[in-house]
Amino acid sequence: MRVLKRLGAYARNTWRTLTSMGTALALLFLLALAAIPGALVPQRSLNAGKVDEYLAQHPTIGPWLDRVQAFDVFSSFWFTAIYALLFISLVGCLTPRLAEHVRSMRATPVAAPRNLARLPKHQSLVAAGDVETVAAGIEERLKGWRHTSRREGDVVEVSAEKGYLREFGNIVFHFSLLALLISIAVGKLFGYEGNVIVVANGGPGFCSASPAAFDSFRAGNTVDGTSLNPICLRVNDFDADYLPSGQALSFAANVEYQAGDDLTTDTWRPYRLEVNHPLRLGGDRLYLQGHGYAPTFTVTFPDGRTRTQTVQWRPDDPITLLSSGVIRVDPPAGTYPDAGERRKNQIAIQGLFAPTEQLDGKLLSSSFPALRDPAVAIDVYRGDTGLDTGRPQSLFTLDPRLIEQKRLTKQARVNLKAGQSTRLNDGTVVRFDGAAPFINVQVSHDPAQIWVLVSAMTMMAGLLVSLVVRRRRIWVRVSPSSPGTVDVELGGLARTDNSGWGDEFERLAARLVPSAREGGRERA
Repeated sequence: MRVLKRLGAYARNTWRTLTSMGTALALLFLLALAAIPGALVPQRSLNAGKVDEYLAQHPTIGPWLDRVQAFDVFSSFWFTAIYALLFISLVGCLTPRLAEHVRSMRATPVAAPRNLARLPKHQSLVAAGDVETVAAGIEERLKGWRHTSRREGDVVEVSAEKGYLREFGNIVFHFSLLALLISIAVGKLFGYEGNVIVVANGGPGFCSASPAAFDSFRAGNTVDGTSLNPICLRVNDFDADYLPSGQALSFAANVEYQAGDDLTTDTWRPYRLEVNHPLRLGGDRLYLQGHGYAPTFTVTFPDGRTRTQTVQWRPDDPITLLSSGVIRVDPPAGTYPDAGERRKNQIAIQGLFAPTEQLDGKLLSSSFPALRDPAVAIDVYRGDTGLDTGRPQSLFTLDPRLIEQKRLTKQARVNLKAGQSTRLNDGTVVRFDGAAPFINVQVSHDPAQIWVLVSAMTMMAGLLVSLVVRRRRIWVRVSPSSPGTVDVELGGLARTDNSGWGDEFERLAARLVPSAREGGRERA
């Protein structure tokens, strides 16, 4: 029994400590502190390649950070533990406060102290009339105050309070914070986020019916990818405004989309997609996040058959949009007699793309990000590009092992402008046809986004009320004096902010007893 009592006392004390407001504030600070590593080191959910690069560059500290889930901060066990403890602490400390506030709202104002002169604010007045009339007039003028009167013999006491909204606003703020935490958690559980590159000017577009349609996809813990909201998008054109220095002013894309019944009726709806002006479709939002260029190459094989490919290249310079990438071209069926011969004659094109050509000798760079004078500096390889291996490859670089193993051999290094071509020694012609802009679209699905907004707005409203409203308490004692007059004694107490309470109390006294005299003189 003694052991059980000790365990019970320990559990009770632990619960009281956990559900105190001080603990809740400490956990909130700890949550903010725990989020800092998520901003300092790359996160796998955002860019797994950056994490691999960080591990390669920091072989000593990298593995240790990986063990403590520093690259998966917001899904780590320790961040989740802090989040859960904060949730429990807020519920435990706010529920009793709410119950206490309800009880205080229903309670009558407390009786007047015996000696009102000892209060911070005090006035003694003489008013004409009888006790009942003066007391009734005081109560009538206490609009907006919770008040009650008590009678003891010939003396009437009026107690009044105001400012209960301050505590209510404080409680609303904290419960809204709790609702915000819940909404964010629900969004992470049932939401998803995907990024995809869509080429403009007649590109194929995309439909978000499956995670496979995205270039990268981050799903909530309860999302298996089988119930995504189907949305189809195609980009007609892309507009960008630049300063003479090349600094971007604005981006916008004229797109067409299908959602809901549009998919069955094959109806396309136009929309101008701009930065910070997403396309909202129910619980989904489509953001314009970035842009670049996708060069187009046509490869004509010795038998005259052609293959044309347009593939996005990675912008290496965010100002001039000098880009790098690779295009892998598989010969058409029948061009070579067997699969082995076909595999030996695949074409890989790797190099740089400049939207506005600038040459330093033969070294290509870009002088402006707009598509004014497109050019490429490329290496052309022939051989096995790895398309048939089934092994994942980088979209922007060739596998160096294929070059080291002589499975890919360089056939040409050349600079080309739009429309120019180069011929390989076997008669294959590689032509640069120009480039089309592409946009990076992020599709975000968050079923709790409206609740996040409502919670945030309610938090601000509660905080504003708790800062503006001030708690005040006054008592008025009316007692008979000489025939035809009464003594009126007022006392006031500021329950919260004391600034300005002196002037406010004097104005209140003048309003409650307008015809009173102070110190035997008629008050103006």
